[in-house]
Amino acid sequence: MTEFPIRPERAAEAVARHIETLILEGSLAPDEGLLPERDLAQRLNVSRPTLRDGLKMLQDRGLLVGEKGRGLRVAPLGQAAFTDPLIALLADHPEVEDDYLDFRDVVESHAAGLAAQRATELDRDRIAAALEAIEAAHAAATPADEAEADAALHQAIYEASHNLVLLQIMRALSGNLRSNVARNRGRMFTLPQMRDRLRDQHRAIGAAILDRDPDAARAAAHDHLGYVRQASRDIAEAEAQLETARRRQSGGGLGQRRP
Repeated sequence: MTEFPIRPERAAEAVARHIETLILEGSLAPDEGLLPERDLAQRLNVSRPTLRDGLKMLQDRGLLVGEKGRGLRVAPLGQAAFTDPLIALLADHPEVEDDYLDFRDVVESHAAGLAAQRATELDRDRIAAALEAIEAAHAAATPADEAEADAALHQAIYEASHNLVLLQIMRALSGNLRSNVARNRGRMFTLPQMRDRLRDQHRAIGAAILDRDPDAARAAAHDHLGYVRQASRDIAEAEAQLETARRRQSGGGLGQRRP
């Protein structure tokens, strides 16, 4: 009877697989630089030649990229998949913003429910820290910091959902189709009545997740995204009306209208 012995996994393959897992789960983010080679070898308890072999495997797979003088970093994963001309076309049309927020409502409501069920203590600490950052920025009335803390909370919820596909897709989309949303979100944090509503909505989402109440978390996220969607519509409509009024006053910049 012929024997087919199982060979143990090569050390370099184990290195590659470990780093690959860190990338997949989001522990290593796109464009994040790796430690210097000496430090990596010590952390992974392998020789430097073995480490180089493992890193070369990841470079060949397109997961790591290197630039002279910068060392290795995680490739901008997912971004290429979302640079199709169709995505660029969508990003250039503000009317797509409403559809994007509709998509986010579906995804993030589900993510909030999953986070309430699956969040680890570390996840819960990150969500609590994001809520504290929102409170601090709100108290200081700094719109830019509030918008940044808002984004950090949503990112923490994606991670706490422990759904790797959801996390990676939302990360990849973060640089695409969001320019109009980000701009409108920044405007919302300049309006006192909206700032208070957004702060309260974030509190409700975070509290439901920390209370491990999936139904309440889904409902709170749905209410929040519904509000953001309607507020974005209102802002866009108000800006369109103002622009129309300006054109009428000036003859669209083409007429000889006198003041």
